[in-house]
Formats: sequence, structure tokens, C-alpha cells
Amino acid sequence: MTSGLHHVTAITGPAQPTVDFYSGVLGLRLVKRTVNFDDPGTYHLYYADGDAAPGSILTFFPWAADALRGRPGQGQASAVAYAVAQGGVDAWADRLAGAGVERTEAERFGERVLSLRGPDGLAVEVVEGGAAGGGWAGGPVDASLALGAFHSVTLCSAAPWATQEVLVGVLGFEVAGAEGGRTRLVNPAAERAGTVDLFCAPGDGAARMGTGTVHHVAFRVPDDRAQREVRDALLAAGLHPTEPVDRQYFRSVYVREPGGVLFEIATDPPGFAVDEPADALGRSLMLPPQYEPVRDKIEARLPPLAVPA
Repeated sequence: MTSGLHHVTAITGPAQPTVDFYSGVLGLRLVKRTVNFDDPGTYHLYYADGDAAPGSILTFFPWAADALRGRPGQGQASAVAYAVAQGGVDAWADRLAGAGVERTEAERFGERVLSLRGPDGLAVEVVEGGAAGGGWAGGPVDASLALGAFHSVTLCSAAPWATQEVLVGVLGFEVAGAEGGRTRLVNPAAERAGTVDLFCAPGDGAARMGTGTVHHVAFRVPDDRAQREVRDALLAAGLHPTEPVDRQYFRSVYVREPGGVLFEIATDPPGFAVDEPADALGRSLMLPPQYEPVRDKIEARLPPLAVPA
């Protein structure tokens, strides 16, 4: 069984506008600047709460300005949501208005939801509900308002019943309700970031991977043993998970669930302080050992980044 969300990884355009928006406007802490381990010619940027804790981690693969624009749809996560305390939606609406960011407001399951889009169209939501807190006290947003833990992710599945079976039967979620064509599942083992919604907007066709879309959704487990147990359960369910992969800051198992969404099972340890001090996260380019011998070449290919104060 898993204990909620670990991280969400998305694809974006050039790195600097992404940093400007997610660090500058949303006030998230840039906790790691490294490279895509499978393509070291591009960044992999990690944002999180003040403690860089699982359940708050949003990561990006920046692509070129002329890269293919993605199309959200079936077989993909369609939105990532952050939890805020009561009154947080009003405060965030004011902040976003001041930054010139368009937003809309709705209500779901008795919770107020503020919806916006990142610079490449990624759907981000702010929800008054769930376990809020953990925001970065040293960031540009007041600590009482700062975004920290996820509230949920929304999955648009090509086979929602089959996706639900995996979430419930293997990953430990429970169905909590349904409303307006949306099914809500909650993980009882999660102290935060424990909600997944299954929902496709009318007319949603097959997703197309590209900028502005989610690459995968990761669920958390406490250690390697728990990860093996979940992997065994995925195999028993007839799925085809990968062997564990070392991602430096956690270990990962990947699986494509029946509805087409790429899932990851990620361990909590070792965490982001494994290669740089916790109070200096995200300030320097960190490389896995296999790329250190070619650091100069890698740095020459990556654009400089300016993180907003």
C-alpha cells in the first residue's frame, strides 16, 4: 500500500519562465536543480514545500521554446491541486490578480477551488480543504498563505473503472464520493496529499504528451521493502512495473496503469539533502555521479537560471 502522493512531474517550455512563475508568482521553493537523468542536456527542476517533503514535490522537464505543445486528455493527469486553509482562495485570487494571472473559481465536494494555468498551460488549482501547511516561510509569499502540501491530482483515465481498481486494490485508496462526473478517492494512510480525483472533461480525447502536460504521477512508500510489496501487488494485478530505478533522491518503480496514466512508486528516502545542505537546496546544479566527469560540458549546454528573491 502507498501513503498518498509523493510527486508530480510535468513538461514545460524554457526553464526561466517556469522558475519565474512557480518560484516568483506561486512562491514555491526550488529545492533541486539537476538534469534529466535520461537526457542530461536538459534541466530537471524540483519545487516543494519548506521542508522539501514528499507530498509537495512538483518537478519539471524544461523543453525548448519551439517544442511540441501537449494536449491534456485521456491517459494523463489533467490538474495538480494545492491545499490552503480557509480564506486562502480569496487571498490567492487577490495575489494572482495582482500578477495578471487569469483564474476561475468553482466548488467541488463542498470545497472552494481556484483554477489557474502555468506559463505553458499546466492546470494548477488551489483548494480550501485537505491538510494545508508546510509552505516555505523563507519565500516571497506570506507563510500563512504559502503553498505547501498537495491537495490532490486529477486523472483523466481512458478506462476509469480499471484505474479505480488499481488505486483501490493495489495502492490503498478508498472511494470517498462522486459528484458531477467526478469520482473522489482518498488514501486513509496519508497524513496529507492523499486525494485523487478521476474526471475527464466532456470532449476529452486521447492525450498528447508535450509542454504544459503531466508526464507522471508518483505515489509514496516509506522504504524499499514497501516498494517491493507494491511492485509485487502490481505484478499480481497483471500489470508490468519496472525494476527499481535509482533517482538519487528516491528510488522509483514505474508502471502504466490500464487507463493510460504513467504511475510511479517512489520511496521517501533518501531525500533532497543527500547531496547538498538542507538550508541551501536548489542553489547549485547537482549531478548524479555518472555525470560529474562531464560537468563542464553539461553546464555549457544549460541556460543560466535566475531565481526570484
